[in-house]
Order: sequence, then C-alpha cells, then structure tokens
Amino acid sequence: MYRKGQGVPQDYKTAVKWYRLAAEQGDADAQFNLGGMYGNGQGVIQDNVYAHMWSNIAASSGHKSAVKNRDIIAGIMTPSQLEKAQDLARECVRKKYKDC
Repeated sequence: MYRKGQGVPQDYKTAVKWYRLAAEQGDADAQFNLGGMYGNGQGVIQDNVYAHMWSNIAASSGHKSAVKNRDIIAGIMTPSQLEKAQDLARECVRKKYKDC
C-alpha cells in the first residue's frame, strides 16, 4: 500500500520497512518487492547487490517473476558484485532471513 500510495500517502521508506518484515518471515512476494525497491532505489539507496540478493531469494522461494528480474540484474553486475550477492543470499537463507 505504501509503495503505490493506496489508501495511505506514498512512502517508499515505510514500504521497505514492511516488505523487510514480511521478507524475513519468508514471504516470496515481499522478497521480490524488496529486490525491486533496491533495484530502483526506492526508499533505500539503489544497490544491485541487494536487488539481486532479494530477487535470488524470492526465486528460490518459488516466485516466478523474481527469476527474470534476478537474471536482468545479473546482466549489469560485475563478477565480483554477483559473487557478493550470491554469498549474501546464501548467508541470509542460512540465518532464516534475519539481519539481511
């Protein structure tokens, strides 16, 4: 609701807060949306590493659109950025999405 301003004033930072809380509970839609927020720099500083990380986690959680987004982001990343994103995703999943 906050991302699009539906029923509330549009507020990307608040949207990120709620997406993160849901993503940490394993919600694939929230993980996908959080990846989009990082990819677009909405409510957070634009960061392809975190955009890829969250898209990768969402894809692993079964979100079909996340696969496409993850692959698009990977195409504009350096090999070291891609490696970092994959390492962060593995660590995030290992920690059951806490403190990602």
